Amino acid sequence: MTGPESEGLQLRRAVCPGSYDPVTNGHLDIISRASKLYDAVHVVVMINQSKQGLFTVDERIDLLRQVTAAYGNVQVEPFHGLLVDYCKQRDIPAIVKGLRAVSDFDYELQMAQMNNGLSGVETLFVPTNPTYSFLSSSLVKEVAAWGGDVSHLVPPEVLDALTKRLAKD
Repeated sequence: MTGPESEGLQLRRAVCPGSYDPVTNGHLDIISRASKLYDAVHVVVMINQSKQGLFTVDERIDLLRQVTAAYGNVQVEPFHGLLVDYCKQRDIPAIVKGLRAVSDFDYELQMAQMNNGLSGVETLFVPTNPTYSFLSSSLVKEVAAWGGDVSHLVPPEVLDALTKRLAKD
């Protein structure tokens, strides 16, 4: 083995958390950018038992693995619990979060300060590409459910899964 691990150097690692129901091009923009900044990026599908998603956690993980496979340094897995516990268990010092608007910042700043206070984990805020500044999974689901064209908002694999899922309902 060659590279940082074989030389005893610590890999720069970060986590990109979310529900990803479904993953959008905005999510992929943030994950892609994080993958260029860090040696290893953990994309974590956070499990919220009280929320009923359009896709199961396993389906979201499968879609994320498909659309992030080309990055090479991205690992996708589920987690139930506090994100800081995930970070502590894996010795990950940073969380990467995309910000679409000032309203996102207000909430995310509070969360970042809480996470840092609980565990010392830092949060890196990445401004969303203006192309995706309005984009959310909820909006994609709503537009798609009404028959709107979301092909420019999600990867082709996600569009296919979304089309099939909504055709069943």
